[in-house]
Amino acid sequence: MADRPTIEVVTEALGKASERKFTESVELSVNIKELDLTVPKNRIEEEIALPHGRGRAVKVAVFGTPELCQKVKGVADVTISSAELDEVAKDKKRSKKLAAQVDFFLAEAPLMPTIGKRLGVVLGPRGKMPRPVPPGTDPSNLVNALKRSIRVRSRGNRTFHAAVGNRSMPPLEIAANVDAVLGRIVARLERGRSNIESVYVKTSMGPSVRLW
Repeated sequence: MADRPTIEVVTEALGKASERKFTESVELSVNIKELDLTVPKNRIEEEIALPHGRGRAVKVAVFGTPELCQKVKGVADVTISSAELDEVAKDKKRSKKLAAQVDFFLAEAPLMPTIGKRLGVVLGPRGKMPRPVPPGTDPSNLVNALKRSIRVRSRGNRTFHAAVGNRSMPPLEIAANVDAVLGRIVARLERGRSNIESVYVKTSMGPSVRLW
């Protein structure tokens, strides 16, 4: 089957989707082949910056010293100082709500062992363990990059999904996001494109249109 231009497939998927009373996301469905996914190194777990963002707000939280938290004030959506960490960890309801509402976490590197011990049970299964940042740095640029990023996780599944935008975005921007995500996935696979059985584009509730 010959490849079709990404913009053509995106436009078709948007055209086939019924109008909804809410803004649907646009997703990729990727099917992997000839790869042993019981081996952890073969699983996809990537944070990918989208050229045109997700079309919705992405929340980023930062764990750090009061000094670091001050640096990202107004940039990060949530800041949790080292002094507040125990309080958050003790409140299971609060920690679960935080994990559900925040897309990405950053943490000053010395706090990582404590976060793993106290919050790992909440963040780990969701694939949201923080990315460490060096002590004393200003991670504002990283926070801004994460605000236009997605996390792609295959776990042990041969089929996995990735959000690449929503219906309010121009098709050209969605297509550019699709190409960026597929480029990263192909680069991550052992045999690249040869490990992909098929790729489909769809809105969250619309029909799938094959890209590859």
